[in-house]
Amino acid sequence: MPRKLLPLLVLTGTLFLPARAHAADAVKIDVQRLPTGLRFGLIGERQSQPAPTLFVLQGDLDVARREPIYTEVARLLARHGFISVMIDAPAHGEDRREGEGSELAAWCTRVDQGENFLGDFTTRARAVLDYLVKERITDPTRVAACGTSRGGFLAFHLAAAEPRIRFIGGIAPLTDLTALKEFATITHRPQAEALSLTTLAPRLAGRPAWVCIGNNDARIDTDQVIAFTRALVKATAQGQKADASVPVEVVINTSAGHRSTLHDHELLAAWLLQQFGLAQ
Repeated sequence: MPRKLLPLLVLTGTLFLPARAHAADAVKIDVQRLPTGLRFGLIGERQSQPAPTLFVLQGDLDVARREPIYTEVARLLARHGFISVMIDAPAHGEDRREGEGSELAAWCTRVDQGENFLGDFTTRARAVLDYLVKERITDPTRVAACGTSRGGFLAFHLAAAEPRIRFIGGIAPLTDLTALKEFATITHRPQAEALSLTTLAPRLAGRPAWVCIGNNDARIDTDQVIAFTRALVKATAQGQKADASVPVEVVINTSAGHRSTLHDHELLAAWLLQQFGLAQ
């Protein structure tokens, strides 16, 4: 019998919330802190040897603890000995600031104020990765990152800053901040445009990537997502034979609007297992 997909609601933000969350689908997230106080969550059982590790990026760690859809990839990969890591996105969870506005609107504020909020985020994520490697929880040669919507945006930025991340996945990933309604009134538009994932293509070239996107996603602009994948293909193919295989997989589906399904996460999990040589 095919697995029944859980219907999802699309709210005004880029969160993907299931219409209902079944208790049996819930996964225990072990919340820990670095000596600096930075909190992170882990899914998966610690292995006798350092394990393959996946950064699963989204928004608020507390929301991920309540809503199974955010940890679906982690749940699937935990069966194969993976450790999955979650941290708060910029302006989410414990990175919220009083009076700043919420979530993506706060990203706009931070760009306008000249703040390198993505640099701060990647520094935090790398600190967690360093800790997991030091504790022999993570195998530094087997690390990947993925995310949904804003989490996909963060996953590709993290990979561009961290060469230990070998594989990157994005489910309906945000690729250009200026496509968001929250950035419609931004004062420093060139600074926001400079953070587009397309600008990262040279730094990501050669690393396998997987992206899925609905064919009519107005929230983040389907065309911009496709343009990013084309830039990544061209950057990877540069200097190769004209018909060389390029490890960038793009799935364009018929999902209405900006949403995610469990099937998307299953496809991503299967792709990651294949990249790690663990596919059955």
